[in-house]
Amino acid sequence: MHTPLLARVLRYAALQADRDGIAPTPIAGLVAIRVNERSALTSQIARPLACLVLQGSKQVSTGGQTLTFHAGDSLLIMADVPTLSQITQASSATPYCSLVLDLNPAVIADLATDMAMIEDTTDAPVRSAPTDAHLTDTALRLMGLIERPAALPVLQASLIREFHYWLLAGRHGAAVRRLGLPDSHVRRVARAVALLRTDYARRLPVEQLAGLAGMSPSSFHQHFRAVTSLTPLQFQKQLRLIEARRLMLADGVNASTAAHAVGYESVQQFTREYGRMFGLPPVRDVSAAHERLHAA
Repeated sequence: MHTPLLARVLRYAALQADRDGIAPTPIAGLVAIRVNERSALTSQIARPLACLVLQGSKQVSTGGQTLTFHAGDSLLIMADVPTLSQITQASSATPYCSLVLDLNPAVIADLATDMAMIEDTTDAPVRSAPTDAHLTDTALRLMGLIERPAALPVLQASLIREFHYWLLAGRHGAAVRRLGLPDSHVRRVARAVALLRTDYARRLPVEQLAGLAGMSPSSFHQHFRAVTSLTPLQFQKQLRLIEARRLMLADGVNASTAAHAVGYESVQQFTREYGRMFGLPPVRDVSAAHERLHAA
């Protein structure tokens, strides 16, 4: 536990966080999080990021992989992937607290040219590692900049660069490095993922996605699954279900309308797949979410 960093993040988030506990900072891509209770299951499309868990615990699932992160752990997400997450340990006395930084491929590419290559044999998109002391120290100095606005434009770029350096020097450095390689499988698959994220509601032939990635269909399928832990069809299905859930919760549409809006022709199929992903059929899931909101 890095007490000075925890205290600083808690203090900042207490003043700046929204109702969900999210507190953006003046430093682009850096977010403080403070949540006072265990959360419901949350679905989202994660982006490449590093999350330093400072207090409490969180569980994250993608594909068939589920990891639990405790205070002192770092959560690393190496690709744009659908995730299900839940804060599993938090209270008003000891809130869940973390600091999240989006990973910057340009910074990674620049640093990687001067660093030795680290071997890595796994393509897992979500990873765990004990938080390095150098990383925590850099994060503490980043948070300190927020209290010195005049220093922000002068010093933030160098500290962001240092933060990325320690990630590259760590146990998952090879995976971080791949984010900065313009022709890596990660970056090439990301082109197809960008299309899936915008056009998830329509049928997208694998040949079209493979063409965007500059691969043959068979090679694309292999590398897509290695990068995201999902097939392209599974990825699109999860995108559709996540968006349908958002439509029902945020816009109040019914299950049938949401199903058709995201590209399902069969409401029965939508209901089955929704229940498999979120644990409850659509109507019961939305009702439970509203009950939790009213209770809060």
